[in-house]
Amino acid sequence: MAAAAAAAAAATLSMPTLFPGGAAVDGPAASSSSCSCQIRCGPQRRKSPVGATASPKTPEKTKTTTTKPATASPLRSAEELAFRLGLDLAVAGLERLFSATTAGGDGGAAALLDPSSGRPLRVAYQGDRGSYCQEAAMATFSGFPGAFSAFPCGAQMEDTFAALESGAADRAVVPAENSLDGPVHRNFDLLLRHPLVEIAGELVLPVNHCLLVLPSAAGAAAAVRRVASHPQALAHCAARLAALGVETEEVPSAAAAARALADGRLPAGTAVIGSRAAAEEFGLAMVEENLQEGSPGSAAGGNFTRFLQLKLRPLASSRQHGHLAAGGGRKKATVAFALERGPSELYRAIWAFESRGLSVTRVDHRPNRSNPVRVVDRPGGPVGSYDYVFILDVESAAAAAAGSTRLDSALDAIVNQLTEICCFVRVVGAYAI
Repeated sequence: MAAAAAAAAAATLSMPTLFPGGAAVDGPAASSSSCSCQIRCGPQRRKSPVGATASPKTPEKTKTTTTKPATASPLRSAEELAFRLGLDLAVAGLERLFSATTAGGDGGAAALLDPSSGRPLRVAYQGDRGSYCQEAAMATFSGFPGAFSAFPCGAQMEDTFAALESGAADRAVVPAENSLDGPVHRNFDLLLRHPLVEIAGELVLPVNHCLLVLPSAAGAAAAVRRVASHPQALAHCAARLAALGVETEEVPSAAAAARALADGRLPAGTAVIGSRAAAEEFGLAMVEENLQEGSPGSAAGGNFTRFLQLKLRPLASSRQHGHLAAGGGRKKATVAFALERGPSELYRAIWAFESRGLSVTRVDHRPNRSNPVRVVDRPGGPVGSYDYVFILDVESAAAAAAGSTRLDSALDAIVNQLTEICCFVRVVGAYAI
């Protein structure tokens, strides 16, 4: 059966994808994980003044599917999504904030590989070598029982998702939010635009902004006159940089700046704010660590970044029932939905989770790009407002093996209930933490 599933996946994937270095990469990306895809349609939406197509009203709820969504992603038009799904792609805790341990382990990655194949697990990450994302990828799979290979995935954030869909990567690691700067909205938009990709786990890492110089300048930190880094890193370290009295230069990538420094492509007297991983990757010296405001132990709290581990949704032929494999500890799910009557009914959606023993731990929203403006009938006349897709994280505190069963059964009931007030519902991921 496993051989048949692999053959089917290989037959499905017919388009090689150019990867870093220009090499064409082929291969199935099937997973035997037990996470399923829940995409439901709700009642018919009122017509938008911008001419968005309303979802057709059906007398009964749409069936669950693992290969093709029953409704278009709210962040992509129906035409775009249909084109994407027609490319013959292989469809294959959070340990509390202020911790730095892997949540959910390898997200079931060990089940991906045949131990006799000798092939390492391929993990794509956003950004360059020496970035915090590389550090997160290495930490996420540090306990993986087999070999794994982590590699940077192109210059665009979309490239990481494309690597999963093409079969060039088995897992991906992307940043989701920072404790000081908030969510990385682009990656949540991409999650909604790529219905074949789901969350398999998460990791929270402390941010350690280091002042990096050439080894030859390690004893002459006072000679640093200019510091280059990503704008976010410079903002995090603004107070310390002001105290040092140095000039600053914004660059698109801190890791790329660290590499340029190591290659001798930056002027004398220049330092870079980067990660410890960048120092090790490029052979640079760290003259100071934790330059950022709100360093661990300070009154301002900590600077942490939450990363998501991503994978393809499993093939229908290999998918087991439910969202989660059985196991102890807390469980978490990320659910996205668009409300039929807008934000005024958000409380009803939250109550659907809370009333079933699931705690809502995070609420976010993104523009509903397939229907950005809505008109709602109110006393006194119609009222126009922006439309949103809400993204909720929910947790189950149930212990032992019953934890997965409780979250699975609750999610199924909640998704059914949400279709009564939503025009779009998707379980973006369910995983152990």
